[in-house]
Amino acid sequence: MEEKIFVIQEHWASRHHFDFRLEKDGVLKSWAIPRSIPQNAGEKRLAIEVEDHDLDYADFEGEITEGYGKGKVKIWDRGYYLADKWEEDEILLELKGNKVKGKYALIRTKGSKADDNRQWLLIKRKEDVS
Repeated sequence: MEEKIFVIQEHWASRHHFDFRLEKDGVLKSWAIPRSIPQNAGEKRLAIEVEDHDLDYADFEGEITEGYGKGKVKIWDRGYYLADKWEEDEILLELKGNKVKGKYALIRTKGSKADDNRQWLLIKRKEDVS
């Protein structure tokens, strides 16, 4: 398994949220998380899939002055991840960041057709006990 980058950007747009981004296939797959990143096993957070971003966006901090996403962006955490599984409706990862560490799952919900099934849950998984 190859380590790839992840970044979590805190974003003060029309609504404060966190942007969770994972490197895959030459882009950053991206989700907006309205609350905070789960830190304890079993915690779940809504994650709304948004458009892919260019890889160089992983280093962006600053002010977006126009359009969708207008507001301040600051890198909250970054690091590397390993994907145990990456399928259309389920992604299992291990995050290795400065603040966020451990096993996580992104699970697509059974959302309505109106939202094109962009709703996921980001879940902090229990660590394996050896």
